[in-house]
Amino acid sequence: MITIRKAKLTDLDRMMEIYARAKRFMDSTGNTTQWEIGYPTRKMIQDDIENGYSFVCMGEDNIPHAAFKFFVGEDPTYRVIEQGSWKNDNTYGTIHRVASDGTIKGVFSQIVSFCEVICPELRADTHKDNNVMQHLFEKNGFERCGVIYVENGTSRFAYQRCAR
Repeated sequence: MITIRKAKLTDLDRMMEIYARAKRFMDSTGNTTQWEIGYPTRKMIQDDIENGYSFVCMGEDNIPHAAFKFFVGEDPTYRVIEQGSWKNDNTYGTIHRVASDGTIKGVFSQIVSFCEVICPELRADTHKDNNVMQHLFEKNGFERCGVIYVENGTSRFAYQRCAR
């Protein structure tokens, strides 16, 4: 069982450890280019914490074991979608930068449950080589809608989960 809460600046070091571990895992599963070395930056995560967008998943040991970004409102990278379309134009919440230290199973399902209480329409994206995340999206009711491009110009598969 996990508890999800907004991240605090005191969580920053642990969150950076989680992101580094997640990058190593992505590399080991063939997804070597989604997060370049140094991504996400400490400043990026600090800004997300200060803006109230970062969350941590706390284990029973009261230690963060996973982290993610979530916000409600328009994501600029989702304005243009190719090779498909969004399911609707409803207000949505976006899940970004999901990372885990790998010690607790089923974290993503709990993240989705947490986020859909805040906003029942959810969107997310992932790299074409991130087979693990694609599987988790589909397992949790997300449908692939097309392709979007992130700030650095690289493509991502775009997913949406409509309100239930």
